[in-house]
Amino acid sequence: MWVLLFAALAVFGPDRTSESVLLLSALGLLQLLDPKLLRSSLKGSIASYAIKLTLCYLLLGWTDGISSRYYWVLFLPVISAATTFNVIGAVIAGLLATGAYLSFLAFIKPPDHIDPQDYPALVMQVLIFPVIGFLTQRLAEANRVAAREAQVAAEQLAEANRHLQEAEVAVRRSDRLAALGQLSAGLAHEIRNPLGTIKTSAEMLLKNVPADNAVAREMAGFISTEVDRTNSLVTRFLDFARPLAVRLDKTDLTQVIDQAVSDVEKHQPPFDVTIYKNYSPEIPPFFLDGELMERVMYNLLLNAAQASPAAASITVKTRQIEGMVEITVIDRGSGIPPKLIENIFNPFYTTKSAGVGLGLAIVSKIVDEHGGSISVESEPGEGSVFRVYLPFREALKEER
Repeated sequence: MWVLLFAALAVFGPDRTSESVLLLSALGLLQLLDPKLLRSSLKGSIASYAIKLTLCYLLLGWTDGISSRYYWVLFLPVISAATTFNVIGAVIAGLLATGAYLSFLAFIKPPDHIDPQDYPALVMQVLIFPVIGFLTQRLAEANRVAAREAQVAAEQLAEANRHLQEAEVAVRRSDRLAALGQLSAGLAHEIRNPLGTIKTSAEMLLKNVPADNAVAREMAGFISTEVDRTNSLVTRFLDFARPLAVRLDKTDLTQVIDQAVSDVEKHQPPFDVTIYKNYSPEIPPFFLDGELMERVMYNLLLNAAQASPAAASITVKTRQIEGMVEITVIDRGSGIPPKLIENIFNPFYTTKSAGVGLGLAIVSKIVDEHGGSISVESEPGEGSVFRVYLPFREALKEER
């Protein structure tokens, strides 16, 4: 549009001399390149205004000065300045344009003069510049405020949408946990009875098999060992299925995490990882179930250690934010593919060959019972970040 405007002025304007065409072309080119070259800073905006005002002044001086039919081109630097400066700057820009226009009165020499009947029109012409500058600045500022409010609203909407999606995922996960928990409890009770019979039969068989029958004795031993392993697995299923008895007590979170870190560091076989602690000193003891929360931290740190390469580092951080305590476990391991993230908290879901798939499910259940939430961010090949959010309770009366 600027190119069309100045091209039309150069072709159809009241003065089509080469000097006027050159000045109009310079103004058009400057206005076209202005946003990219000059108005990226306050000094650049001031320089832009000064150059435009100078070119307009030269154009008016070339085309009859105070009587120039191009006097309205002074709106260009005034409006450009008003879209960038504050109210005072916009008014000053308008007054400078007015002063520049009135300065041509000094070049009027007798017998030339201005007819007194033209004074009202001249007054209107010079007053319009600061008025236009002020009104343009207010409009530009209103647009900027509206744009900022729209941006804030868009960010809030995006944040609300993200929380809604997380809530939907949590609800689906809770439904699956409830259904699978009931199924696990039923199956576990049905399996334990025959397991007891098999275990007793294997022990009796082992006692009655002749000592020289090594194969039979070995098979009986295998049966007994596998029954014990299966019974242990059933016990874990029952632990997951039964309702958690959360016992809230004022607990120092750092001691809970320290114990979990110590347990992981004592793991056999040991992990070749280094665990760094970054605790917030501003978190006082608050109400939580220390024993259950230690299981949460142990499982998260154990998973991080298992996913990390040799000589890697794991970081555990705490901070208090908006009435919640955030616990973050960061590893630099293999990461989790995006399509699998929603499933990792489901019971019996695992990518480990020797895993059962109950670790993160139990973590999620414990955190839910505390009234908190858990989230994960992961990039394949870069590592994972697990965040646990717990309500900051300094008194149990808040729960009544």
